[in-house]
Amino acid sequence: MNFSIHQASHIGNRKYNQDRVAYAYGHDALLLVLADGMGGHLHGEVAARMATETFIESFPQHSVDPSIFLTDTMRAAHRRIMELPQNADHAFPGTTCVAALIQDGRLYFGHAGDSRLYLFRNGAMIARTVDHSIVQLWLQAGMIDEAAARVHPRRNQITNCLGGVEDMFEIELGKPVTLESGDVVLLCSDGLHGPILDGDLAAAFLDAPVASALDGLMAHALWLADGHADNITGIALRWGNAEMPHDADILDIH
Repeated sequence: MNFSIHQASHIGNRKYNQDRVAYAYGHDALLLVLADGMGGHLHGEVAARMATETFIESFPQHSVDPSIFLTDTMRAAHRRIMELPQNADHAFPGTTCVAALIQDGRLYFGHAGDSRLYLFRNGAMIARTVDHSIVQLWLQAGMIDEAAARVHPRRNQITNCLGGVEDMFEIELGKPVTLESGDVVLLCSDGLHGPILDGDLAAAFLDAPVASALDGLMAHALWLADGHADNITGIALRWGNAEMPHDADILDIH
C-alpha cells in the first residue's frame, strides 16, 4: 500500500486532553481511529483510550467483512467502557468514536458522536459523516441554519456515544468508497472541524503534504477559538502511487 499519514493533537485551552487517536496497518489493510472523551470528572480520556485500544487490539481480525469488523469492534469498546465503575451520579465515562478501515483499495467507515471522517478528492469533499448531536437534528429539521449551528451553545450536546448511557450507543456506517490516487482521508474531533468550514478543510490538503496541511489547520483552529479552544485532534492520510510504500506491520496509538 502507498500512502502518507500524519496525526497530531493539541490540548487547546482545556485542563486535560481527552482526545485519543491511533492507526495500524499491515500488508493488506489500514486502520484509523479517533475518539473524543467527554466529562473531565468522569475520566473521558479513559473511555477514549479504551476505544482506540480496542480497535488496535482487534486489528488482526480485520480480514472479516470490514463492516462487521467496524461494528463488532465499536460495540466491544462500548461494552468495555460500560464495565468501568460508575461515578456518584450513576454515569459512565463516554466518548465519541470514528473509525476507518481501508482494505483492497476501498474505504469503510463508521462513527458514533460528533467526531468526523472526511474524504477529499481534488480539493472537494466526497464524503463526510453526519454528527449525532442535538444541533444537527435541529439543522436537519430546518429549525436553524449552518451559520447558527456553528455557534449554538448546545452544539456539543451529542445524542450517541460509547459509554455514558447503556442503551444510548449505536454505530452508523458510511457507504464504502473506492479510493483514487491522491484522495485524502481526515478523521478529526470537533475541536478541529468546529471552527473551520468544510470547504476550507478540503482546500488545505489540495496542494500541501498531509503533515503541513493538518498542522496548519490545527493552528488555525486554535487561533479562531480565541482562547476558548477545545482539544484539537486529527489524523490525515493521502492515498496513491505518489506516496510512500508501507509493507511492515505498524501500530501507533496516542
